Amino acid sequence: MRVAMIVGRFPVLSETFVLNQVTGLIDRGHEVDIYTEAPGETAKMHPNVEKYQLLERTQCMGMPQNRLLRFLKGIWLFSINYQKNPALLVRSLNVFKYGKDAASLRLLYAAVSVLPFLDQGTYDIIHCQFGTFGFLGIAFRMMAAPKGKLVVSFRGYDISWYLQWAGDDVYDRLFKVVDVCLPNCDYFKQRLIKLGADENKIVIMRSGIDCSKFIFTARHLPPDGRIRIVTTGRLVEKKGLEYGIRAVAKLTKLHSNLEYNIIGDGPLKEDLQQLIQELNVGETVKLLGRMQQQELIKILDNSHIFIAPCVTAKNGDQDAPVNVLKEAMAMGLPVIGTQHGGIPELIEDGIAGFLVPERDADTLAEKLGYLIEHPEVWPEMGRAGRTYVEEHYDLNKLNDLLVASYQ
Repeated sequence: MRVAMIVGRFPVLSETFVLNQVTGLIDRGHEVDIYTEAPGETAKMHPNVEKYQLLERTQCMGMPQNRLLRFLKGIWLFSINYQKNPALLVRSLNVFKYGKDAASLRLLYAAVSVLPFLDQGTYDIIHCQFGTFGFLGIAFRMMAAPKGKLVVSFRGYDISWYLQWAGDDVYDRLFKVVDVCLPNCDYFKQRLIKLGADENKIVIMRSGIDCSKFIFTARHLPPDGRIRIVTTGRLVEKKGLEYGIRAVAKLTKLHSNLEYNIIGDGPLKEDLQQLIQELNVGETVKLLGRMQQQELIKILDNSHIFIAPCVTAKNGDQDAPVNVLKEAMAMGLPVIGTQHGGIPELIEDGIAGFLVPERDADTLAEKLGYLIEHPEVWPEMGRAGRTYVEEHYDLNKLNDLLVASYQ
């Protein structure tokens, strides 16, 4: 099959779920081209981007938000590309047939972006990696693959805060033409059904991890007695990092042997650093910044407990079961998460770790304190977490399911 993968940006270090699906499809013999709305992050990339030469498969199809600039650039793109496929470019401007998609020049930009790959044949699948790109997928199909099937993944913000901003009817048009919706957890599947999506067109497609890359190690109290706690995620409100810091700060009054490492970067970095200073835990809590996967694995390998204190942001943004939480469980860390979004589908409370209410630093500190004081439960919880991830989130099994959904 030939697959057009439509994303916001590519590559992006924090979106390994997109990379995993792309490489999984390529490994299974399928052709994948990647279309983005904006350039990705090339200063620091996952090794597989280079290994699979994915930048050569990537084309930017974004258009300027400024209407005058969009119009002027559109004229230039039309003129320099006209000889390559005049029929396609002229069709992209047919406002009588395509309405505002043509008038806004969205179809023209989509047509120009696909020109380099058209001589290789049409696409069987147009896969949009977030519901917000579904409308770009509609435009893309009109221009490049009228017989292709439209597949849309729903992963988090697109089925949470975006609805609060755009309204519950924002996907009505998409639901009429989409062939398959792929929410990444049951929590978001139920939300899609409430919004009006056809349940027969919904397949839960969990974000998987390659368990072979995350080696299980039973956790034990280290000889130096220093217990290392870790969290990974963008420094944004929905990750709930404030509550993780506050919980650890409470415990430092009883336990002087703690170390809390936070991996990631984002707009709340200065606010979190200020909170660390206010709570006087600068020696215990460290913001380590962004890391590549191998750097992250090294930190996880030397840690004992993973916490994911996610919360529903004020704008409604929510998380599905996050990949870094799966990775920690696969490596044998006992975990603590919140009763938030799709996280309860991943953590069995009291089995592989604990679930606590959102924005509840006291209960988080209580459960974290239990794990600190009872290291004898770490190995059993770690094995339970590894088993659960292998059974439900194995990347190879899920990529096979993705191909089956396409077929």
